[in-house]
Amino acid sequence: MGRYGAICGRKPVRLSWHAVAGALRGNALAAFPQAAFEQDVVVQQFFGRRMVIDSRPAAIRHVLIDNAQNYERSTTTARVLRPLFGRGLFFSSGEEWRRQRRNAAHGFNPRAVAQLAGQTAEAAHGLVEALAPRTADALDLIPLLRRLALGIIGQTMFSLDMRRYGATLQMLIMDYAARLGRPTLADFLLPASVPSPADLARYRFRRHWRALIDAIVEERRQRDREVGQSDLFDVLAGPEDAPADRDELADQVATVVVAGHDTTASALFWALYLLARDPEAQARVAEEAAELDLDPDRAPGSLPKLTWVRAVIDEALRLYPPSFVIVRQALGDDRVEGVTVPAGSMILIAPWVLHRHRALWDEPERFEPSRFLPGAPTPERFAYLPFGVGPRTCIGAAFALTELVLVLAILTRAFRVELAEERVVTPTAIVTIQPDIPPAFRLRRRTP
Repeated sequence: MGRYGAICGRKPVRLSWHAVAGALRGNALAAFPQAAFEQDVVVQQFFGRRMVIDSRPAAIRHVLIDNAQNYERSTTTARVLRPLFGRGLFFSSGEEWRRQRRNAAHGFNPRAVAQLAGQTAEAAHGLVEALAPRTADALDLIPLLRRLALGIIGQTMFSLDMRRYGATLQMLIMDYAARLGRPTLADFLLPASVPSPADLARYRFRRHWRALIDAIVEERRQRDREVGQSDLFDVLAGPEDAPADRDELADQVATVVVAGHDTTASALFWALYLLARDPEAQARVAEEAAELDLDPDRAPGSLPKLTWVRAVIDEALRLYPPSFVIVRQALGDDRVEGVTVPAGSMILIAPWVLHRHRALWDEPERFEPSRFLPGAPTPERFAYLPFGVGPRTCIGAAFALTELVLVLAILTRAFRVELAEERVVTPTAIVTIQPDIPPAFRLRRRTP
């Protein structure tokens, strides 16, 4: 491994075939061996292709920022996720991506974030009201959190009530993740021009998925808008004299819907799960939230004061990053901080690994929100990537953090969150990180 191996006094470890096979059978997290959490580089030859899990800050910067033009999303990633996202912001490249990114950025300005805070608070209070009669029930919170996140996206970004679409939309996404969102061996081995067996089913899914997205777009187009009001859909749709391409608009809407609600619901679930297992940290969330006015009109002003709640969210995103791996394929030969990267090599920059790396964090498996309190040591650059880094960092990061902090504060202020039964919950990863079997929760109403 050249200079890097000599400097470190050891060779990078080879990722075993058994780990990759385990990931293909179900949980993508199984592909990360224990050595990846202890060493800086793990290398494997996978059917003649070089695969590198790289956790070195300088290497991450090189791949995602300094020489990003040499690295593209992998063929396998495109096979698995393109049916959901099409050619929207997630998969576009070059000048097309720069144009899409530039246009979409106008919909994520500070005024829009402030508006989101008020609408998020209103939706969270509505959920509290709906859950109040159910304190005796054992609840699966995941579908409730998905419905909440989808409703917030529909209202804030598209000015739509998404309830009529919610059940079908979630059914399609969950079915896709369970059946088709898991790459097969053929997905890895076949060239992009040759469809894999799973691709045929993905094409069929794509037809149903686009029909649903087209219905959402059409309803929004027909909706009367008050003069002077605008939302993200208006930005994406473009002016009347130069409207956006129909297919591109649908793919942009699909990207926002999937990325904006599934990842948020996942992060909320893990934050609540962690707090249920740490009553002291949960009580501190409730106390901080109780001192602030979180009604919709005042929530934007209260948001910066929720420092402990924000620290809990940051720590939950460290332990369970919704986007658990960034995969890039080298277009040309490269040398990354002493490691040879032939063209076609796969580079894996994995927040799941980085956020639990022994060399980067003290007691990395422990839930400790104080790591992110004001005044605490700042995590090493590129050691914490919940929203990615570089030009393709998540455009909706501020939206996501606003939503996560306010929903967690409002729910925890209203309810003491407990696990209905104590059992081990294993994280699994396909599109996002989810529990293997969702645990049941009980919500106990807090007295004012």
